[in-house]
Amino acid sequence: MMIVMQLNAEEAQVAAVIEQIRAAGLKEHVSRGAELVIIGAIGDEDRLSSARFERLPGVERVSRVTKQYKMVSRDTHPVGTSFKIRGALIGGEQIQVFAGVRSLDAALPVNSVTSMVQAAACRLLWAGSESLNQNPYEFNGFEAEKLIELRAAARSHALPFAAELNDFSVLETSLANDVDALILGARSMQNRALLRELGRINKPVILRRGLAASLSEWLLAAETIAAGGNHHIILCEQATKNGLDIATIPFLKRETHLPVFVDASNGAKVWMVPALAQAAIAAGADGLMLDIHPNPAEAPHGGDQALDLAQLQQLMTALAVIAPALGRRI
Repeated sequence: MMIVMQLNAEEAQVAAVIEQIRAAGLKEHVSRGAELVIIGAIGDEDRLSSARFERLPGVERVSRVTKQYKMVSRDTHPVGTSFKIRGALIGGEQIQVFAGVRSLDAALPVNSVTSMVQAAACRLLWAGSESLNQNPYEFNGFEAEKLIELRAAARSHALPFAAELNDFSVLETSLANDVDALILGARSMQNRALLRELGRINKPVILRRGLAASLSEWLLAAETIAAGGNHHIILCEQATKNGLDIATIPFLKRETHLPVFVDASNGAKVWMVPALAQAAIAAGADGLMLDIHPNPAEAPHGGDQALDLAQLQQLMTALAVIAPALGRRI
């Protein structure tokens, strides 16, 4: 831990910081400049609280040296993690493409969606639950009774399936219907109680990046799940109406051993999706999540970003050309 003192901090204030470091059983290293003093705490910095030092008089800022997300850090597991979701290998040489619908509305022909997934050689069916609609009179999310239909369609086509959740009630419904993977919506990434519960469940978790969340906050959310014993975690970055942060992908591949996916449809117009998907794969993503719909014009939510069957098949053909150039396959 590095403690940077304020300009012209008093010696008594420096001594107080050193006293706190020694009280925790660590040693200090003091670097003195003409006006600035930087104190390094040498030892197990997990024994130190950043907030405790930030409150001390004369302290400008505190920075940790070691990562707080130890279990999901690549430092502790240099080889990338791989696992299976009902036979579909995640994190290996093969790039996985998951396709599904943003909302399980009552009029949705689930069998048509499942047929689309299979026809395009995608390997997992997923359904969302979170809606960005602010209007209370428009469609606003999850219709639980459709999950039973989704499960039946997925099983009849031998497809694994995942459901997005945003609260404990949806979690209970999803587990009751034996979903193969759980998707934690972006708005729920910082729900610590839900993260801890997912850590106790033996189900793979697709963890979307929270709205405006930093990369460290995102990895700490993954760490919360892993700390509970569940290490089958996929990090899913997503596009927004402002575009896709491609730099996130190589950063995560360097920083963590967890598989990295990209939702190339979220927040994007349908004409943007193929370009974003291809760019994500070129940047090193292990998989994609795509919105599809048999008739996007009739979708109550996200129709402007959903691919129809022809567009999905065309994208899969393009990805099959790109993947071998990266030493991978679709």
